[in-house]
Amino acid sequence: MANIYYDKDADLSLLDGKKIAVLGYGSQGHAHALNLRDSGADVRVGLYEGSSSWAQAEAAGLTVKSTADACAEADVIMALIPDTKQAAVYKSDIEPHLQPGDTLMFGHGFNIRFGQIVPPDFVDVSMIAPKAPGHRVRELYVEQVGTPCLMAVHQDASGQAKAFALAYGKGIGGTRAGVIETTFSEETETDLFGEQAILCGGVSNLIEAGFNTLVEAGCQPEIAYFECLHEMKLIVDLIYQGGLSYMRYSVSDTAEHGDYTGGPKIITDETRQAMKQMLQDIRSGAYAEEWIDENVNGRPWFNQRRAQARSSQIEQVGKQLRGMMPWLNAKEIE
Repeated sequence: MANIYYDKDADLSLLDGKKIAVLGYGSQGHAHALNLRDSGADVRVGLYEGSSSWAQAEAAGLTVKSTADACAEADVIMALIPDTKQAAVYKSDIEPHLQPGDTLMFGHGFNIRFGQIVPPDFVDVSMIAPKAPGHRVRELYVEQVGTPCLMAVHQDASGQAKAFALAYGKGIGGTRAGVIETTFSEETETDLFGEQAILCGGVSNLIEAGFNTLVEAGCQPEIAYFECLHEMKLIVDLIYQGGLSYMRYSVSDTAEHGDYTGGPKIITDETRQAMKQMLQDIRSGAYAEEWIDENVNGRPWFNQRRAQARSSQIEQVGKQLRGMMPWLNAKEIE
């Protein structure tokens, strides 16, 4: 069973006297910075010069400095900038300012797991990774509840790395819901696998394949959209609330029967083997190497594939139909 820690297991006073630099003010960065500040921590936000988030962070009452200046004065550095930019920022703005006794933290283990960042042995290296988008991390904190988090220690130079990580987790509200102990490797590998096999790659391709199957069979695209994409939220919400059994309990018997008969025809032995190969590629570093090289070379394949996906038929039909449903608060990418 996993080790799970709550408020009673974390000592918030370990943050006292620590200057914390939160690098980045995106989805997670803004939530960490605001929650820590409201928990009484001494926080500054580190951003690159000219960042569009600079004024936003200042308007929220936070101290904002350049990334290098924030790191220079900090005892604790939490890197919440994109994975693909972390290694370069580490070399230029973080590493030169690390001192014995400092703590380097991450919200995701990618760069440590795949050796893109190799911290000196005199600093603590740990991770607090909320299992929700940043806006929910902030909303739930304000509501006096919390977001479950993952916690890992990669390097314990001080002997207090785990205790401090838990204090940080408490500072952002995580121990209210529970902080689960893991490792940088497990967090990174499961996160990448989940994104590729299920949450993003699996679901989006299954939706589009179903949509195309119906359209190619002569069904109206609008009807296919509702059946294969729009209603997905109804099912996911049921699963989110009570697991697969509650979803099956809540839908019709016909739908539940279709679950049992149709699912195995889609998720075949070949699919399972592909999942195993996907996980192997993640663990071996092959996927990371491919993604890092793609970024080094200017993202030619990624940018082309993104453009193709955004111009697909299901996206065009969806934009039209979402316009009929103002209650959705639809978000459109131009």
